[in-house]
Amino acid sequence: MSAHDVVFGFGAHSGIEDVPDLLRMAQQADQDGLDIFTLSDHPYIGRGLDAYAALGFVLGRTQHIAGFANVTNLPTRPAPMLARTVTSLSALSGGRIVLGMGAGGLWDRIADMGVPRLSPGAAVDAFEEAIVLVKLLSGGGPPVTYQGRHYQVTQIEPAPVAAPAVWTGSVGPKSLAATGRVADGWIPGHAADWHSERYRASRPVIDEAAAAVGRDPSEIRTIFNFPGRITDQPLAATRDRDGRWLGGSVGQWVEELTEAVLEHGASGFTLFSPGHGAPDLALLARWAREIVPAVREAIAKE
Repeated sequence: MSAHDVVFGFGAHSGIEDVPDLLRMAQQADQDGLDIFTLSDHPYIGRGLDAYAALGFVLGRTQHIAGFANVTNLPTRPAPMLARTVTSLSALSGGRIVLGMGAGGLWDRIADMGVPRLSPGAAVDAFEEAIVLVKLLSGGGPPVTYQGRHYQVTQIEPAPVAAPAVWTGSVGPKSLAATGRVADGWIPGHAADWHSERYRASRPVIDEAAAAVGRDPSEIRTIFNFPGRITDQPLAATRDRDGRWLGGSVGQWVEELTEAVLEHGASGFTLFSPGHGAPDLALLARWAREIVPAVREAIAKE
């Protein structure tokens, strides 16, 4: 795996009161060479920024870094319009967009928005249809007619823009299998990493579903949401009793992430603070300027 295949990013602020911090951090990360920033998408929270409005604004104020909603609240964003949103953002930004996709988690709040409630199985069916439809409505070509259970379009012209990569937040087996069939990447839930039981049980479901439809499972990335602190001195233990990463010195981070890439097939890391929130400027700077370049260098040597 080359250094270019591994993506390094951070989870950004997503509240209206956080706009100055969001812009400052995204611009710093852009200058420091990070690949991606992520925003949560919870449209039922009044103090939260709309994820796609914020993505468009930040992409317009940066030059290199890509953005994505980690992950898109699909039930509140109909797939044909979502296709228009992400292809437009791709055209405006020079391709700096990834489509994060979820089937819908907090259904009580989603239903409070006036969205018809779906059963878990139906929500996953709609999720898979949506990914297929977004890809059909991208990349040019003749008008698309699609008649699914949840989405129907008739003679709609695709955007003349390539579909963005689709990374999912799949958790259950049905959703994981859908990821294997139609998506391009997977973000394990609950900040689970490559040593977790969640990863060990879930990734084979993706791989088997991919192989069953003739896809190469290795083409489906695993991108880890990865909270932790960066210390000046090495920690005696970098993981807690449950095996969760706590953090450590720059050297300990570099060793851990390099092993994750070379031994466990990790292809991306999104930094969060230890409390699973956005990192502060100091943590972000150490991540981008000290850890990420060293990991890239170590991977490139292999």
